[in-house]
Order: sequence, then structure tokens, then C-alpha cells
Amino acid sequence: MLREPDALSIVQLHDATLARKGWPDDSSEPVMPGAWCWIHANHRYNSLLWNEEDKARRTDVGPGEIANSKRLIDRHNQRRNDAIESIDEAILALLPDVEATADARLSSETAGAMVDRLSILALKICHMRLQTLRADAGALHVQTCTAKLNRLQTQRHDLACCLDQLMREARVGRAYFKIYRQFKMYNDPSLNPYLYGRQAATDAGTSTQ
Repeated sequence: MLREPDALSIVQLHDATLARKGWPDDSSEPVMPGAWCWIHANHRYNSLLWNEEDKARRTDVGPGEIANSKRLIDRHNQRRNDAIESIDEAILALLPDVEATADARLSSETAGAMVDRLSILALKICHMRLQTLRADAGALHVQTCTAKLNRLQTQRHDLACCLDQLMREARVGRAYFKIYRQFKMYNDPSLNPYLYGRQAATDAGTSTQ
């Protein structure tokens, strides 16, 4: 795990953590170097997001609990995106002296974004596999979910190959990527009109008293 991240090691980390008891609610974080710390954090926030998205679709609880789930989704998603940017920063720090060749390709998708997609695919594979094992489901359900599971595994394999290809090419300057800040405007009180407008109204009301 101390070596530079590669797709196989990342996939193995994703699957191992999903199989761990207490994941992702266990707040004890393992000490990991460099990009691995953020790869682990990104996967944890994706796992928390997955669980909260399921909770937000309940119909047997009051609107207050649903609203709380929505706020947690926003919080986890912001931290997930922060972790993606930190993965990119850590990986680019491994390539400080690499100069892009004149014909180097710019990858519109960063390594961190690919790692994030691998994390989401790991979650889909894990939960789809559980559907194939349901004793209370009919044969058609199991058959349909098994076909979906196979497609998800193919998608993950293909994406893993693309990540390894990007990293190979980046190491020799034949490809490069940039850190793209997410700028989640809805989470920023200074950019969301429903938040800064409310604050302005509150300030105006205060100033007239």
C-alpha cells in the first residue's frame, strides 16, 4: 500500500473497506501516505453518501428526517469532491519533474475523478452482488441483477485500464491533466442566492431596528 497508487491496488482497497465491519461509520481512519489517504477518504464519503441517499428516499419518516438526510448528502458530497481534488494534488506531486511533450494529450478527466468513479462502481458492484444473493427475491430478479453485476464489473475493468494508461502516459509526459476546482455554488453562502439573499434581508431588518 506504500507504493504509488495503481488501479488494481485502488480497486482492492475499495473492495476491502466495503467488506469491513463498521464501514463507513467507523470514524477511526488508518494512517496512509500521500494520495492513499485521500483515496480512502473519497471512498468513505462516497459510502456515506450511498447510505444517506437510500435514507432520503424513505416514506415511513417525517419531513424533518428527510431534510436532515439532504443536508448530510450535501456535506458528504462537498467532502467527497474536496477529496478528489486532494487526490489530484497528491498524484501530481509524484510527477514534479515530468515535462509534457509537444504532442501530449490533455485528459479532460483527472486521475482523481477516475478514482472517484472506481469508488462508485465498487459500491454498485457490492450492492448489486447482494441483490443476486437475496433469498426473498424471485429468479427473474436474481437473473436481472446478475446481468447488471457482470456489466458493472466490465465497466470497472475498463475504467481501471484507462486510469493505468493515463498514469503511464503522464509519467513520461505523453499525457497530462489539471486540477479543476469544483466550485459547488449551492454550498457557498456567498454564492447561493437563497442563502445570501436571506442574510441580506436579515441584515436589513436588523439595521432598521
